[in-house]
Amino acid sequence: MSAVSNLVPARFLTIIAHLVIVITIFWSRDNNVKACLPLNFSQEEYDREDTRLVVALAVTVGLFAVELSGFFSGVSMFNCSQGLLSIGAHASASVSLLFFLFEQWECDIYWWIFAFCRSGNAGLTGWFLVSAVYFLHLWRFYFSSLCLE
Repeated sequence: MSAVSNLVPARFLTIIAHLVIVITIFWSRDNNVKACLPLNFSQEEYDREDTRLVVALAVTVGLFAVELSGFFSGVSMFNCSQGLLSIGAHASASVSLLFFLFEQWECDIYWWIFAFCRSGNAGLTGWFLVSAVYFLHLWRFYFSSLCLE
């Protein structure tokens, strides 16, 4: 069994584990929002921190859509370096977000976890998607011009 065939299921499982933890944080964000606030806080402060956390989680889910579309379309599924980067980033993010959830870390830490474990990986997958669409367009243009001759 080749290394690529072992990376694909490991990558899928770490992506799904990370997604499940993000959804769990989204459902139970009340305790994390309260951890971001002082002991005596107003409803306005609570709403502001809640909005910031919801925005962070929504951006994360949006990048999951980019990465899963690249994965399921096959554009980045069999790329070994992308697979190793994805496994490492999603496993690190999963462990970090579990600590964020259970230890009730401050909300600013979520952005650090996002920056180190999420943004580069989704950016690379997005680059793979854009380049695949571009080369598909060039390929189609090239073969359509051959048919006209």
